[in-house]
Amino acid sequence: MKYCIGIDVGTSGTKTLLMDQTGRVIKTASAEYPMMQPQNGWAEQDPALWWGAAVKTLRAVLDSFDAGQVVSVGLSGQMHGLVLLGEDDRVLRPAIICCDQRTTEEVDDLNRLIGKERFVEIAANPPITGFTAAKILWVQKHEPELWAQVKKILLPKDYVRLKLTGTYATDVSDASGMQLMDVAGRCWSGEILDKMGIRPDQLGRLVESPEVTGSVTPEASRLTGLPERAVVVGGAGDNAASAVGTGVVREGAAFLTVGTSAVLFGHTRQMHLEPEGRVHTLCAAVPGEYHIMGVVQSAGMSLRWLRDACYGAELAAGQPDLYSRMDDEAAAIAIGADKLLFAPYLMGERTPFLDANCRGAFFGLSSIHTRAHLVRAVLEGVGYALRDSLELFRQMHLTPEQVVLCGGGAKSPLWKQMLCDIYGLPFAAAADSNGGAYGAAILGAVGAGLYDSVQAACDAIIRITERTQPDAAAGAEYERYYRFFTTLYPTLHERFDALAAL
Repeated sequence: MKYCIGIDVGTSGTKTLLMDQTGRVIKTASAEYPMMQPQNGWAEQDPALWWGAAVKTLRAVLDSFDAGQVVSVGLSGQMHGLVLLGEDDRVLRPAIICCDQRTTEEVDDLNRLIGKERFVEIAANPPITGFTAAKILWVQKHEPELWAQVKKILLPKDYVRLKLTGTYATDVSDASGMQLMDVAGRCWSGEILDKMGIRPDQLGRLVESPEVTGSVTPEASRLTGLPERAVVVGGAGDNAASAVGTGVVREGAAFLTVGTSAVLFGHTRQMHLEPEGRVHTLCAAVPGEYHIMGVVQSAGMSLRWLRDACYGAELAAGQPDLYSRMDDEAAAIAIGADKLLFAPYLMGERTPFLDANCRGAFFGLSSIHTRAHLVRAVLEGVGYALRDSLELFRQMHLTPEQVVLCGGGAKSPLWKQMLCDIYGLPFAAAADSNGGAYGAAILGAVGAGLYDSVQAACDAIIRITERTQPDAAAGAEYERYYRFFTTLYPTLHERFDALAAL
């Protein structure tokens, strides 16, 4: 029996998984680390934390195991981060990570420098604050002496690759979120690099997700316990890896993950563009193919915010299963929460508005409403925001037949049925819920030659264990409120801008 490792370098922690060649998970381990916010809207991390967490979790999963049987390592990770290295691979500054929103001016700079329409033609998406290109411009503008020292630009998971293999490489699914690529050509864009003052040799080699990028170095072997002969494949950005981990690797397949943020992800053989950039078009982890995704910034984050704000006594008492209690309270409230709606824009929004200034709002609040109504409204509001992504998919002629649900939100029976009813589509759940780490391990199995293709590996490994059908009557009731929900942002967006300017 041969074994594969998957490492998922997330924003809050790293998860490492050991599986056998049939897809059976042997062991997992996780390690958390902090995020730094030196100013409002900024988000940074020390790359040393990622490598330390990778070493710790690799040692944990390989403890009491014959590591010589491990043939491959796949990498998944948070997208859009900016890791800058100088001489001898020295980290020059904390990484600016995906949720950082400091680059509003730099987005405007990119639109002037290249032109929004031309930028979309090349990068498949307009300039976006959270993506890497605008962060590079910010460093060039605000830290020019540091920029002059930059030898290499990497993404978060690819820093871990460097420490494992000594190679500079990135896969196309992750790199297409940097906005430095010709996405249709699956190569770096000479036009964008030239206009941004970036040398091609400052970037890693571009590879497809199952492609081998190197093998474990003697030093990395000593630190982690991995065998030197284990190959390390390109891997994928977190959502592209999760797609592999849930079997979403063919035309029309889709998954919905509800965690801190939420993503509706659809796989497609051909590249589809949404000219306004309201959904993102990126390379898929399947060689030569693509995916589109809509993003709600504050999904589970909205529910956690409400928990912290309204359930303080229970938190202080250490009450277990508090989210289950919130579910129970919300389930006692009828659809529509007695005419209370919630706009879940606590951290601005990506789909469908690309608006860093919009903010959360309760609409219709009255003296009859209890905290149970607030919970119900938050759950529904996130569902309506996610429905916006589905509507854009439909406009692009990419309507899924069913949706695989994963992430923390999948653990709530109430939220699962609610989302199913709001979408009006059957939902499914995969047997394994390890997301990006599982997908990364599967990509490693393909790279090691255990399977002929990503699709063949998923066909052999992924099992669907649960299905949820939409309730038509509930769906019709949600539809009434969804249509009203769609009027909230157009009504408020000018007020959001005015609020930001105060």
